Amino acid sequence: MYETYYGLSAKPFQLRPDPHFFYGSKGHKRAMAYLEYGLSQGEGFIVITGEVGAGKTTLVRSLFNRLPSDQIVAAHIVNTHLDPDDTLRMVVSAFGLPYEGASKTDLLTRLERFLCDVDHQGKRALLVIDEAQNLSARTVEELRMLSNFQTDDKSLLQTFLLGQPEFRATLHSPGMQQLRQRVIASYHLGPMDAQETHAYIEHRLATVGWNNDPSFDDGAHAAIFAYSGGIPRKVNTLMDRVLLMGYLEEMHTFTEEDINTVIRDINEEYKVPEVMGTPAEDAMPAHAGLDDDLRAGGMRMIDQRTGDRRANSVEMLDERMMRLEKSIVSVLSILKKIVATPQGAATHQVDNQE
Repeated sequence: MYETYYGLSAKPFQLRPDPHFFYGSKGHKRAMAYLEYGLSQGEGFIVITGEVGAGKTTLVRSLFNRLPSDQIVAAHIVNTHLDPDDTLRMVVSAFGLPYEGASKTDLLTRLERFLCDVDHQGKRALLVIDEAQNLSARTVEELRMLSNFQTDDKSLLQTFLLGQPEFRATLHSPGMQQLRQRVIASYHLGPMDAQETHAYIEHRLATVGWNNDPSFDDGAHAAIFAYSGGIPRKVNTLMDRVLLMGYLEEMHTFTEEDINTVIRDINEEYKVPEVMGTPAEDAMPAHAGLDDDLRAGGMRMIDQRTGDRRANSVEMLDERMMRLEKSIVSVLSILKKIVATPQGAATHQVDNQE
């Protein structure tokens, strides 16, 4: 959509982790160095923590792209809301082994045989656990036990644990001493600073052929950093919406106010609806000693509250209808542009401007 309008070869700010867009900020370079060192040791655990959307998965996938595929057999697990036995089944399944109907003993035997075969082929087995903060202490201990698979001179399985900051609390709990002794490298990936966020945006744009169209002034970059806090995923979410607005409004330069407009739209969409009323307001108990006038007064109060809530409901409904109408107008605008613009015309227009 907006890619053609701005002459880009692909979407620069997709949410899916893509090592093709990897940007080496100071923190990401340091985390990569820890990963490479840990991987060179060929054993134990490597722990990478970071905020949601900090780029942990992209970091690991970027590392994988640097490694010859004939040297490492990797398995990646992202569903970590599992008990220890289910985790073992998930590990076995992730390496492509049968697991249905097998006992724990059978699963361990199959996994050990597989790891020995990988070693005989001159390869190494790597297990990557994402969202490690969801692992229970018992599950982490089960994973530690898997590191006991080894030959006389080497370990048969190395494990990466990627998680949010709270996983550090699990790692440093009293019962995790044996696991901590097997951690080869550990690093906490923090957010980018303002300068790195600026460079990150231009890096992703340049990766898909950006030629300074659209442009962003200093105020726009400051607003982007203020909103995202230097978290890559939040930058991607905001920038994708900014470019979409630019396409719809035919904009080629963005200012601080333009960015703030998009931020307000995003905040409005995720605003929690107000509670229409509480059970205490929906009913007024009648007491036996109340006379008719007091009961009547109470009923009038209930009617007034009910009327106020109905009025609020109508206002909220009107507001939602207005939002819906805006969305429909945006969709219609997109469809009109698609229908009215011949294939390649937008690219031709950009070429002429250049």
